[in-house]
Amino acid sequence: MSTTMLKTTSALRAAVRNSAPLTTRAAAFSTTSAVQQKATLPDLKCKHPISGLEIGDDYNALEPAISGKIMELHHSKHHQTYVTSYNAAQEKLGDALAKGDIASAIATQPLVNFHGGGNLNHTLFWENLAPKSQGGGEPPKGALAKSIDGHYGSLDAFKEKFNTALAGIQGSGWAWLVQDVDTGSLSIRTYANQDPVVGKFHPLLGVDAWEHAYYLQYENRKAEYFKAIWDVINWKKAEERMK
Repeated sequence: MSTTMLKTTSALRAAVRNSAPLTTRAAAFSTTSAVQQKATLPDLKCKHPISGLEIGDDYNALEPAISGKIMELHHSKHHQTYVTSYNAAQEKLGDALAKGDIASAIATQPLVNFHGGGNLNHTLFWENLAPKSQGGGEPPKGALAKSIDGHYGSLDAFKEKFNTALAGIQGSGWAWLVQDVDTGSLSIRTYANQDPVVGKFHPLLGVDAWEHAYYLQYENRKAEYFKAIWDVINWKKAEERMK
């Protein structure tokens, strides 16, 4: 789902920029949209098809680090809104391109980026979480552990730098452990709003710093949320994402 979304969005951007006749761009869109599936909300209550891990039978599986109420609202309300809005924006963009209405297509692109990014970021985020009973919080191993030690000195030092990056986000956004697609090196990067990790960097691990991710439980004490979430981080999934 996420890969399809990124490929389709890239194709649409290219179509808008392309200097070919409008009919050619519309045809290109039709070919792309014919194979695209709409984004859907991942079900956290069953085994994830990629990670193979289960969040649990209810939203309380990550307590006490993340409360069941937050998980329910975050997943069923906030993420669902991104999915619904992305699909609507994608359809609107497709109609504009099919009609050769480049102005409307350009005006719609920010909605595709924002809501598509929200869907992609949250889909990755759920994969990055696991109950303690299923390995949540267990330190990374192998190549990822060695790379973190090499870049930051230790896992604890990495967490401290990561949490500092989270605390430095003004307003809403995300912090990510990313891997450079060319060099393989690791770095911590922050992204505003729902901007996704694309292009030069590959996402390994992300933490949501939007207020909806913590406020019901931690209120204005977001530093406590940043500290507690490491107890349910799924390092196994981050290891699988390394290239």
